[in-house]
Amino acid sequence: MAEPVPVRAATTRPQRPEDHLAPFPPVPSTSTSTAGTDQLKPSSKISTQTENGTTHCGEPNSSHSSNDDNNLPPLPTVVARIHARVQAFLAESHPKDSLLASVQRQTRISLDVVATALKRYKLSELSVSYNGGKDCLVLLIIFLAGLHPSANNTNINSTSSSEETEPSSLSAQALAEAEAQIAAATSIPCIYALPPDPFDAVEDFVVTSAKAYHLSIMKYTTAPPTTTLRSSFEDYLSRNPGIKAIFVGTRRTDPHGAQLTHFDRTDGGWPDFVRVHPVIDWHYAEIWAFIRHLDLRYCSLYDEGYTSLGGTSDTHPNPRLRKGADGQEKDYLPAYQLTEDMEERLGRN
Repeated sequence: MAEPVPVRAATTRPQRPEDHLAPFPPVPSTSTSTAGTDQLKPSSKISTQTENGTTHCGEPNSSHSSNDDNNLPPLPTVVARIHARVQAFLAESHPKDSLLASVQRQTRISLDVVATALKRYKLSELSVSYNGGKDCLVLLIIFLAGLHPSANNTNINSTSSSEETEPSSLSAQALAEAEAQIAAATSIPCIYALPPDPFDAVEDFVVTSAKAYHLSIMKYTTAPPTTTLRSSFEDYLSRNPGIKAIFVGTRRTDPHGAQLTHFDRTDGGWPDFVRVHPVIDWHYAEIWAFIRHLDLRYCSLYDEGYTSLGGTSDTHPNPRLRKGADGQEKDYLPAYQLTEDMEERLGRN
């Protein structure tokens, strides 16, 4: 059975955790309550797991300022900031047939999926599968935005075709309970499953973004046949038996993604939980439009021509992004220059 391993501290390409929050400006308080505003700034540390499964808080790495880490806003404040930024984007006016208008439609559908999950499950019953990739990043931002109490106060009126999606409005009692849950939350449980040969840049990005977004990560290294994705989830759920649903950043063009819906229970032979896929129908270009329009911080490998991230042995810059028609140029265009969904994995073995 897979064993969780410690999330190591970043050692290369240092990036301060608070840099991830730069796109999300402070939200002024509109009430006497300080919950969800920038008036609360307790110490923030990433929660990790040791080999024996005991929980501890990792100290900030020497490449980061401990004062900076201590000044990170708490989870309710981060949620309020992200929610405000996403709502501001949704309020923008874009031509109906433009890429950003399409992203707005996808965002509303995804928020509706998050709202449906919050109607079905308590916050403590939800987890996120996070690996620092572009799809997981968009998933995470939308998930956090959807945790804000006001996100569930009105129906989003999405155009979702999923039969699993329900109206997102909550009763006054449910809304109060949701607000109490997020106000009391200090972190979001996450599983981070990675290949045996991860990129340092990916590891570093996961560490800093996890601190910024208050993710309590349990990290697994998959090395088939000894440890697999299935065995990792089995161990994760055995250690977290209260988790009933896990948000996953799978998209339609990913392997095994063609038949998925917004909510899918695991197949036979897998540990029993519901996979939630808010970005399943997003296109590659929409993912990058969301990231770039909101100015989200993303893994530096994407600027080097990588479009799909795995391990160092099976991941290369996408040949479609090579500069120079003669193929002699070694530099590559950034990932967001690619436009075709089906060319996304051309850099993967």
